[in-house]
Amino acid sequence: MLEKLYSKLSSLSRHKEAPYKEERERYLRHCEQEGYSFSTLQDIARELLWVAKKLRISFENGVTLKQVEAAARGWTERERYWGKAFNLQCIRSRFVNAARPWLRFLGCWREAETSISFGNLVEDFRTWMKNERGFTSQTIRVQSSYVERFLRWYGARSCQISAVCLKDVDTFLAHYSGKGNCRISVKNMATALKAFFKYAGSQCWCSPSIAPEIHGPRIFAQEQLPSGPSWENVRLLIENMETDRASDIRDKAIVMLFAIYGLRSTEVATLRLDDIDWEQGLISVPRVKLRGRQTYPLIPIVGNAIIRYLQKVRPQSSYRQIFLTLMPPYRPFSLGALYPVVSKRMVELGIHTHHYGPHSLRHACATRLVAEGFSLKEVGDHLGHRSSISTRIYAKVDLAGLREVAKFDIGGLE
Repeated sequence: MLEKLYSKLSSLSRHKEAPYKEERERYLRHCEQEGYSFSTLQDIARELLWVAKKLRISFENGVTLKQVEAAARGWTERERYWGKAFNLQCIRSRFVNAARPWLRFLGCWREAETSISFGNLVEDFRTWMKNERGFTSQTIRVQSSYVERFLRWYGARSCQISAVCLKDVDTFLAHYSGKGNCRISVKNMATALKAFFKYAGSQCWCSPSIAPEIHGPRIFAQEQLPSGPSWENVRLLIENMETDRASDIRDKAIVMLFAIYGLRSTEVATLRLDDIDWEQGLISVPRVKLRGRQTYPLIPIVGNAIIRYLQKVRPQSSYRQIFLTLMPPYRPFSLGALYPVVSKRMVELGIHTHHYGPHSLRHACATRLVAEGFSLKEVGDHLGHRSSISTRIYAKVDLAGLREVAKFDIGGLE
């Protein structure tokens, strides 16, 4: 691999004589397969050369961030080689950023342990939510994260879960609210803690009297009204991506799935190539809340947007997820990475709404369907709601005002 990158004998010799030659070459071949450009591969090789010289790797015990940072000190030799003084903070950061992915590839990276107080209790709680309550993996993840925040906070103040009392929970909720979280977020936290302490009380970990007394803030009747952009702004958002830029081609298909089908971030991120039946014109969506799949007709403008992305933009990859990152290493989207795809564009266009993420487009989709006269049952079916209770919120919307967007039909996006 090094012979591909360096034709000058002195450069090639310097890289070959440095420690961990085989490990560095193996990683460079991996990066080449991931689609890195020739110049980027040279940059990686150059950084790894210095990492290999300064870092001693324990293949048995691994390497921690603290050890890498310690090795990133002392650059007299490199400064002498380049004949100039370095920005030491910058070069240390580059050293760590080069070492970490290489060590992870070798299986030698050891993450710093961020112990969760009473972590075994959280694991039991997860098992109970899955086996006894039948919650989805997403719900379990969210509920567990809330409980873990409380236990980290409480664990720094006490060593016994049996000593926890209602005052501790109230103090934490006040602390959580004071960190800038809205009432709905605090309410969700209280709901998660109520469930946890109900289970904890049944297991005799703490007093069973705590759970019934946990109450979140009052949520006003109109507080959770749908707050997505108008359909006119949705059209503006999509029309703004009518370019030949790779990011616009990909993001247009993503935004259409959010706005027209009302998909959740998880459903778009996990959508696979096999989920589209091009011959029958169908798209099968993995519905998170329904624990199954839901089949929709593939609207031509959405299908054309996806085809254009697949043919012109999507990198070659073994991943079966439809949407991948545009820069190597090519990977499927994480859930958090889909938020800026929507929010950044909405802000740039000056679209004003209470929320700017993918879920706001789901609200826009539902609001438009209600405005066009679809029943709440039909809207709920389209959005993949498990219960009509989730759809009733749209009955609060001012239909008279929303009739104004009815003229912007889906065909108008073409």
